Amino acid sequence: MAISASDVKRLREETDAPMMECKVALEEAGGDFEKAKAILREKGQSAAAKRSGRSTSEGVAKFVVSADGKTAVGVVLESETDFVSNNEGFRKLVDTLANGLLNAPADAVNGDVNSVSIDGKTVAELVTEGVALFRENIQLTQAVKLESDGTIGAYNHHNGKFASAAVIGGDASNASELATEVATQAAISDTVEYLTRAEVPQDVIASEIEAETKRAINDGKPAEMAAKIAEGRVNKEFFQNKVLLERPHWKDESKSTAQFLKEMAQGTAEVTGFKRLTVGG
Repeated sequence: MAISASDVKRLREETDAPMMECKVALEEAGGDFEKAKAILREKGQSAAAKRSGRSTSEGVAKFVVSADGKTAVGVVLESETDFVSNNEGFRKLVDTLANGLLNAPADAVNGDVNSVSIDGKTVAELVTEGVALFRENIQLTQAVKLESDGTIGAYNHHNGKFASAAVIGGDASNASELATEVATQAAISDTVEYLTRAEVPQDVIASEIEAETKRAINDGKPAEMAAKIAEGRVNKEFFQNKVLLERPHWKDESKSTAQFLKEMAQGTAEVTGFKRLTVGG
């Protein structure tokens, strides 16, 4: 049966598959659109299986926040090359996944996210379709959903390599602005691992003090002085590097992030959590 150009165009628009593959699928399906779609899906699954072992070192990290600021979803979709990750269709797939997961249960997003359904297709199916479309291995490597009675803000870096979200509690009238400010600070602070000093495990602190003590002794300092130097370095340098609220704020490095937010808040405000996502992280 002859396949018209309009039929090929229609299948292309409905599946995003390459024109030639649409034509071949329609020919194999005898002009039946549903059968042609099934053929394209099968070919996509086969392509995904063949490419599954390839390294994915590029991609996009993104957070989206619900209109009421109570829910956020972050995803990292990785590809083999930046040629694909910079593609408009790839960015559209990232948006589809992130926005679609906003309506999914948190335990599903934070658990077996590949089985979550978005507009009739599972996450795994959407990613597989992406593999077929972009001709590269594509993997959803991270997915997280945050929910809060407070206010959530997000920051997505323009290059797509990292993104973050932060949660603010309290009654501050500018809570949304504060949350975005904290998210921005978290995003650009690639060494940060903890929100507060109290979250840092004691064995981590002890190990750091031991390392700094040895460093001071190797610099020729007496043992007693070396211990004091080590404690000072950990209290300043280590915690500033690892604790978000003690990090010098990017707008005014003479102040910690906690101090900057306290001055900025129009009412009471407390940072209750944050999450940072990175491509390759």
